[in-house]
Amino acid sequence: MARLLIVHHTPSPALHSLFEAVRTGATDAQLAVAGLEVVSRPALGATATDVLEADGYVLGTPANLGSMSGALKHFFDTVYYPCLDSTAGRPFGLYVHGNNDTGGALVDIGKIVTGLRWRQAAAPVTVIGEPDRAALDACRELGATVGAVALDQHS
Repeated sequence: MARLLIVHHTPSPALHSLFEAVRTGATDAQLAVAGLEVVSRPALGATATDVLEADGYVLGTPANLGSMSGALKHFFDTVYYPCLDSTAGRPFGLYVHGNNDTGGALVDIGKIVTGLRWRQAAAPVTVIGEPDRAALDACRELGATVGAVALDQHS
C-alpha cells in the first residue's frame, strides 16, 4: 500500500479549509481503491519515521512574516538529516496561505526540498486572503495529483 503524508500547520480557518480540500482530494475513492493510504500530521508532531514510511508528501503552511511557519521549519529541522538519503526522488506538493504575500515561504521551502532532492509533483497552490472556490479546487487537485504520483512511485 502506498502512503501519502500530509504535513500541515493549520492555525487559521483559511488554512483549515485548504487542508480539508487537500485531504479530500487525496482520499478520493479511486485512489483508495488503488491502494493509497493518507496520513495527516501537524507539522510539530510529524516525525522522521512518518517521512520515511511515506511515498509522497503534501506540505501546508501559512506565510508568516515573509517565510514559512516556524512549525513547518521545525518539521524540516527534525527530519532533514535522518531522511536526506532515503527519501531522494519522492514526490511532494505544497500549499501556502498568506494575507498579502507567499513568495518568501515558497523560496525557503524550495531550498529545503531541493536539498532533500524531493521531486515536485504539482505546482504549488498559493492563496492570498480568503480562499475562494478556485483555491479550494486547486487544493483538492493538489491532494489527488500528489497521491496519484505517490501511488505510481510505490508500484
